[in-house]
Amino acid sequence: MQERIVFAGTPDFAAVHLKALLEAGIIPVAVYTQPDRRAGRGHHLTPSPVKVLAQEAGIPVYQPVSFRDEADIRTFESLKADLAIVVAWGVILPERVLKAPRLGCINVHGSLLPRYRGAAPIQRALLDGQSGTGVTIMQIARELDAGDMLVKASLKIEDDDTSGTLFEKLAHLGAKTLVESLPRILEGSLTPEKQDPSEVTYAAKIDKSEAQLDFNLSSRELDLKVRGLSPWPKAVFTHQGITYKVLKAAPSTAATGKIPGTIVAVDRAGIHIATTDGTLTLITIQAPGKGPVSAADLARSRPELFVPGTHLQD
Repeated sequence: MQERIVFAGTPDFAAVHLKALLEAGIIPVAVYTQPDRRAGRGHHLTPSPVKVLAQEAGIPVYQPVSFRDEADIRTFESLKADLAIVVAWGVILPERVLKAPRLGCINVHGSLLPRYRGAAPIQRALLDGQSGTGVTIMQIARELDAGDMLVKASLKIEDDDTSGTLFEKLAHLGAKTLVESLPRILEGSLTPEKQDPSEVTYAAKIDKSEAQLDFNLSSRELDLKVRGLSPWPKAVFTHQGITYKVLKAAPSTAATGKIPGTIVAVDRAGIHIATTDGTLTLITIQAPGKGPVSAADLARSRPELFVPGTHLQD
């Protein structure tokens, strides 16, 4: 493949796509990624997963904060790219950058557009209880995630999927779809499809304020929240002044007759909490400053904390 390709991305999701291109023998002439960030306890400057991979492959790396600087735009234009592939880069592209590559810029988005445009399509699809999701390769337009669609690939959401497992599955699905579709994209044999405005939905960024579990919801809604907010920020509940993260839970619609939030039972399966239609069994939880533990083991070791028949207390 002789065409000049620029790749832009930042997190692990994007790095999976870059790795797939490299393994297919498609070597970008340049890679763009966000500036190194301070991370970890030592707050050391840490390169993005995409930068690490690009440097290992000997590909030039550019890290503009934005494209407000004329010099950055000119540098991009000087690459004389045929195509730019953008995957979770996190930078808004101005018109000159969008038009610089001969074939424009394409994006791999983690939803079946036009549903779930925006920052958190993978988490929102799971939180909303969708039965499936997928990836869309689209042409980038000025409006967020509104470009014409080129290729879609679907994926079933399993009952045990979390946002973490979906990220991984969709990253590999997107990478496979990108590599398989790239020859047709470069030769212009794909017919772009307009997005139907009547079907547009938006996936707002996840906020920590959404993490609190409300047991006045159904067991399914609560289970979706636990899975949808894993691995970040994790669903939480508060009891006797302690806020616990819930890492794993299981829903049940077996009626209990108890007020939602009541501790129905504690057994080997975990701590069973009444919901509006049944129970949510807390299986793995985590107290502040502690590691993940079996909820059943914690309840047995501290029986005074989780007494069946009592209500969770903030």
